[in-house]
Amino acid sequence: MGSKKLQIALPTLFALIMALGMYLGYQLREHSGSRSFLSFGKRGNVQEIIDLVKSRYVDDVKIDSISELAINELLSHLDPHSAYIPATELKDVNEDLMGNFQGIGVEFQIFDDTVNVINVIKDGPAEKAGIAIGDKFLKVNDSVSLIGNKINAADIKKKLRGVEGSKETIELLRDNVRKKIIVTRGTIPVSTIDAAYIIVPGTGFIRINKFGDRTYEEFMQNLEILQKKGMDKLILDLRGNGGGLMSEAIDIADEFLDDDKLIVYTQGTHSPRFDFKCKRDGLFEKGKLFVLVDETSASASEVLTGALQDWDRATIVGRRTFGKGLVQQQFQLSDGSAVRLTVSRYYSPLGRNIQKSYSNKTTQEYQDELLDRYNNGELENGSMVNDKSKIFKTPAGKIIYGSGGIVPDYFVKLDTTFLNNEFKEMYAKNTLNKTAYLYFLENKYHLKKVKTTGELLQKLNDNEAIWKKLLYVTYKDNISISNNEIFKNEAINKIKYNISRFIFNNVGYYEAVNTTDSIVQKSLNLIRQ
Repeated sequence: MGSKKLQIALPTLFALIMALGMYLGYQLREHSGSRSFLSFGKRGNVQEIIDLVKSRYVDDVKIDSISELAINELLSHLDPHSAYIPATELKDVNEDLMGNFQGIGVEFQIFDDTVNVINVIKDGPAEKAGIAIGDKFLKVNDSVSLIGNKINAADIKKKLRGVEGSKETIELLRDNVRKKIIVTRGTIPVSTIDAAYIIVPGTGFIRINKFGDRTYEEFMQNLEILQKKGMDKLILDLRGNGGGLMSEAIDIADEFLDDDKLIVYTQGTHSPRFDFKCKRDGLFEKGKLFVLVDETSASASEVLTGALQDWDRATIVGRRTFGKGLVQQQFQLSDGSAVRLTVSRYYSPLGRNIQKSYSNKTTQEYQDELLDRYNNGELENGSMVNDKSKIFKTPAGKIIYGSGGIVPDYFVKLDTTFLNNEFKEMYAKNTLNKTAYLYFLENKYHLKKVKTTGELLQKLNDNEAIWKKLLYVTYKDNISISNNEIFKNEAINKIKYNISRFIFNNVGYYEAVNTTDSIVQKSLNLIRQ
């Protein structure tokens, strides 16, 4: 019994020993002045422990997993954003910031243990091969089944993605008829712009979901299109944007700010100050600009928002941002893994670092700070404790604060309707989207005839039919819902928004959502003033 307990405890014990060894070795290096710590000429104590375990320990031990535990343990004592990325995950992590991936170009969701195509990328391999929304994937290459309760989204992605030019045979079900389609994989562009359109005459709306390596290019293309359509005012939506490549956010800021204004600067103990300034004439240096943020807007989003707020260039609407003011640099390791290490802090033009406190907090406690904002009422009334020692004044005389995120100029409370237990359960089981999908399939031939999102919303006027479909799906999902009028209307609206996505993609979805979105509507009211 004691031996079993020892086996269970060994990985954690070794991890702690290795982390301690790394720390002591680093301290020894700093105080001795030697720069040869962990050099090729001399083994460190961490490596000695690993070698001893490999050569002398009584049982076989997975050394890689112990090393990973030690690294994660060490990084957890630094800050919440320094992270180790195993070699097996590095490609997917890097791909998230790239502007493309290799595959067939479909979006899918699993309904009733079956892979259902909910979107086909325009001009992608799947569209060219004839795959359509509503198709159900049954098999890949005649042997790999894609149905059953053991399938998961990650495994399906691996099966559908592959080297550009490689072929894949997909067996699918369409209108209860089995078909086989051969698809030649290609490079699939992934846009970081969810939507860009004229929301009301003269006012454009652009939503950026993250900052990838083509975001600035995409932004400029959409900005020029909207300006040709008569846009002289802009709503820039950064809600839910967790950041990404800071360089892309800086380039976009340059389009809004004139002269050689400072956009942001970075500085750390081992990183000297570096200023990022405007380099070119911007495409939208004049005209009303509104930036929408919330508690999930972070990092590069906050760099862009902070610069525009500091220079009085934009009106910020929404709720206090996440509060991430740390800069990570990715270092490749010899085994193919990588570490993203915090190397500096970023500061807004006025010198604000908006990083929220993480001292004496676990990573989970740090992340749960957003839940604390809900529990203490901040997301409903906008109240927060500002650090009075971190007060700044903009050129126009406006008072703003540093640390703990960016506080908007106009607060809009969180809509808590979707936080009730019924909505939580429906979101967990993807019930609303499934309802929209089934309703769309049953009515797609006449719904596809509409030309605009506005026309579609007018056509979706049979609320009772949509409600009956929801009752059918919730019954199958074993969910009980009330007939409360407020809840009923909210659920029906969300289903309509999802139907809009099936017909007009993300642009249609946001065109529909924005008709009732409180933060967007607040911005439009401010524009009219």
